[in-house]
Amino acid sequence: MQKILIVEDEKAISGVLHSILSDELPDYHFEIAEDGLEGFKFLEKEDFALVISDIKMPKISGTELLKQTLQIKPETTFVMISGHADIDTAVSCLKEGAYDFISKPIDINRLITSVKNALDKGNLQKANTNLKQENSQLKKKVNKKYQMIGDSSALKRIQEIIDKVAPSDARVLITGPNGAGKELVAHAIHSQSERSRGPMVEVNCAAIPSELIESELFGHVKGSFTGAIKDKSGKFEQANGGTIFLDEIGDMSLVAQAKVLRALQESKVSPVGSDKEIKVDVRVIAATNKNLAKEIEEGKFREDLFHRLSVIEVNVPSLNDRKEDIPLLVEYFTQVIANENGSAPKKFDEKSIKALQQFDWTGNIRELRNVVERLIILGADPVTADDVSNFVKK
Repeated sequence: MQKILIVEDEKAISGVLHSILSDELPDYHFEIAEDGLEGFKFLEKEDFALVISDIKMPKISGTELLKQTLQIKPETTFVMISGHADIDTAVSCLKEGAYDFISKPIDINRLITSVKNALDKGNLQKANTNLKQENSQLKKKVNKKYQMIGDSSALKRIQEIIDKVAPSDARVLITGPNGAGKELVAHAIHSQSERSRGPMVEVNCAAIPSELIESELFGHVKGSFTGAIKDKSGKFEQANGGTIFLDEIGDMSLVAQAKVLRALQESKVSPVGSDKEIKVDVRVIAATNKNLAKEIEEGKFREDLFHRLSVIEVNVPSLNDRKEDIPLLVEYFTQVIANENGSAPKKFDEKSIKALQQFDWTGNIRELRNVVERLIILGADPVTADDVSNFVKK
């Protein structure tokens, strides 16, 4: 139950306030302090949804109580009670952060209205604060999920490119083998850009059937094809104000490629089955594990789209090209897996790390993560080179 603190040195007034407000606000618990010093002691120990305080009091005045409290608990909401001679002081309290002041003799209806409004404002501020904290924590979790681990020269070069490219709106084409971390680069670019407050919408072009890719990207209207039972917005529209990440774009059909090219040229999309054009403001980041130059030669990828997408190219090296990062990656995955399972992280001894560095990592970072999890489950603590030999077949 939320609490309201009444700070008033005249018992008759505090008694009346308590009686009236407790009837009006049965869901709140009330505390009464007989002077400012007692009120401050309450506020040091507990949180109150609202403080109703007289201004002129012994020991600590209401003005001082307001100032001292807002220094340690700036979210506290105050309604001040003042005599007619204290109007200037009451106005000063408003400047210091009080929500309202009520003149004596107290107009009960005015008091009730002010108190209810102050509580609504305080609850809204608290909700907004909680929401900001939750968003901040979520963003930290998301950023941590997509952080790039390692200190190899190859990874440092990529980070340097990201630092330069992210603040711009330039389109980026990320190339590299499956499992090397192309998605991490895309998220790093978005999170370091001016669009980071907007959405990051991902589309796996290889996972969507060719007959549905246009609907997925640009949306559709009801009845435009069998199964289109209602209007649906596309990924470009959903990414408005943010970034769209077209993963494995080399697997996109030529028909869909033509429509993506038009969207890039005109910053407009048309839902399937509609003549309507929707203006979109998106940054496009694409990724592929294919050699697009070869795909262009074979007529499988549009050269004009390639040039639109590849303003900046970032090549993500395979794990075989950055094996010096394996110790840090193993340490990172060990901690992540321990957190997921609610257990203490296992150690990997030096020989086990060297054994892992000898392998050919065709599956790249993704394969290494799976191997680390297998060794944590099946191996000793610390994991040894023998465990690597017994449980990793390459």
